Amino acid sequence: MVNWQPGASLDNLKKRAELLAYLRAFFTKKEVLEIDTPILANAPVTDLHIKSLITNINLGNEKKTLYLQTSPEFAMKRLLAAYSKPIYQIGKVFRDDPVSNKHNPEFTMLEWYRPGFTLDSLMGEVEELLCPLLLCKNIPKFSYRSLFEKYFGVNPHTISSDELLKLANSLIDFSGPNFSSTDYLQLLMCEVIEPDLPEACFVFDYPKEQASLSVIQINDEGDVVAKRFEVYSRGIELANGYFELIDANEQRKRFEADNDVRKKLGLEIHPLDEKFLAAMKSGIPACSGVALGVDRLFMAVQELDNIDKALSFSLERA
Repeated sequence: MVNWQPGASLDNLKKRAELLAYLRAFFTKKEVLEIDTPILANAPVTDLHIKSLITNINLGNEKKTLYLQTSPEFAMKRLLAAYSKPIYQIGKVFRDDPVSNKHNPEFTMLEWYRPGFTLDSLMGEVEELLCPLLLCKNIPKFSYRSLFEKYFGVNPHTISSDELLKLANSLIDFSGPNFSSTDYLQLLMCEVIEPDLPEACFVFDYPKEQASLSVIQINDEGDVVAKRFEVYSRGIELANGYFELIDANEQRKRFEADNDVRKKLGLEIHPLDEKFLAAMKSGIPACSGVALGVDRLFMAVQELDNIDKALSFSLERA
């Protein structure tokens, strides 16, 4: 028999609608403008750990390759360059990762940008948004370094590659010929630290190699860090926030460095989003921004054990 039934119960669909209404009301009250950007993009992200879905469209006598957005970030930052106003978006994004109980390749993301906000200011706003939903008074904050010192007795910002390899191999039965120090740090975080985190928490000041589109600075402890944070709930990553990089030249260098690594690993070299880089060059206001997975947030709020229960039709039911 063909299984045509939805994954989410009617009660969950009603509660999901209430969550979306809450999110929109939160930003309306704060006078943050809701915007909408295209799902199809001319260029994907260059990040080695994010895989884009590809489609082709017919333009007369030729076909054009387009990419389903993994985040609305590039388009939203073009709006920031044009208008310098706080904006948010709730929309579909796509990532070509295996289906699991906490990931569906098509999912809903809430993303917002706050010109003039420091990273601490944005963490405060994220906390204000989440506490009523997660039924907590506050969300504790841990630096990336403090967690690695607690669990492994090492400073992740200064540990040598050899020491890190030895540490990872002693704790995790997983390795590969092309693994970098960043890969091992992420494995240690995922396999050892994340399952033991509090019910909800922030982790901030990541290693500079994990900066992505965030600013790199020296923090109060003297470490060179990426000024970004992640939010976890029940061991699942909910959100990823940056004090945004606004230097177009530096951003181009990072994109090109990603493609250099892609070439060495035999991966596809991705085209750069020149419209995004041109917008950065024209001037993006100093700002902080964050992307939050709405489906995972709903899972955390309702204490669901599988993302299928948070969606009308997950990939396997589509």
